[in-house]
Amino acid sequence: MRKIGCFGLLAALAVLVGLFAVMQSWGGAGPAPTNLSVLVPTGSSLSRAAGALEKAGAIRSARRFVVLSKLFGGSEPIRAGEYRIPKGLSQSDILKLLQGGKTLQRFVTVPEGWPSVMVHDALMKAPQLTGEVPVPEEGSVLPDSYSYEREGTRQAVLDRMQAAMTRYVAAAWEKRKPTTAVSTPQQALILASIVEKETGKAEERRMVAAVYSNRLKQGMPLQADPTTIYPITKGRPLGRRILRSELHAKNGYNTYAMPGLPVGPIANPGRASIDAVLDPAPSNALYFVADGTGGHVFADTLPQHNANVAKWYAIRRARGEM
Repeated sequence: MRKIGCFGLLAALAVLVGLFAVMQSWGGAGPAPTNLSVLVPTGSSLSRAAGALEKAGAIRSARRFVVLSKLFGGSEPIRAGEYRIPKGLSQSDILKLLQGGKTLQRFVTVPEGWPSVMVHDALMKAPQLTGEVPVPEEGSVLPDSYSYEREGTRQAVLDRMQAAMTRYVAAAWEKRKPTTAVSTPQQALILASIVEKETGKAEERRMVAAVYSNRLKQGMPLQADPTTIYPITKGRPLGRRILRSELHAKNGYNTYAMPGLPVGPIANPGRASIDAVLDPAPSNALYFVADGTGGHVFADTLPQHNANVAKWYAIRRARGEM
């Protein structure tokens, strides 16, 4: 009887040790030596996902992972996507990650004022996206950061960028103030693209919008340098001074050679520039010039403007730029 009791005790201990080993295997540190990226394709079963995890080195055995998942992991299904598996993550936490759907997010960022050719460049260079896209229509993309997942399409990301701009312009247009100088959402985009290119200071946008709005209302040429550059480079940096012949060029964009707005946007304006055009600052200013600090100084009359220009030239001469 004593022998039977000892055997029973030993068997019980063996079961406990085995159970402890199983729990350690499930909840203990995993074998991943570094952070890993693992793709779980759409429609994957738990078994297929386990195979991808084993191949990547995130777990030691796909078969064991499936068994333990069914024993301890609950009934929550796994979700497709690309996952970042941290170094040494346990099997238990890997399953929670897959069940929670916390996939690895990648981003394409479009800064305010980027022309569409540069948006196209960014989309085509974005890793793990598929397919080709054309250069989007100028002014159709809302500057922002757009997330995407591995094996997504470039067209799908571009569609989201353009849908975001459509929604924002529609909402902003409904809130426009009577002082705006534009009469359509498309005109708002065109003028906002000029404002975007003329100043990088957030606090100046409404004043720059006021200058161009006042000029439009008075039938004055906008005389915006970026509109002269756009037909030459499609929005990329010019890299040199504007030529006199370019200031006189008639091409539908150059606002030195014609009054009114260009035929289309010259960049993709951000939210703040769109808002500024639809609610310009209360001002009679018709001119502005750089002030030497990265901003601008504004003037209501030409004599005031000429005096400001003289000060700017003096600053440039002192810097050795003239």
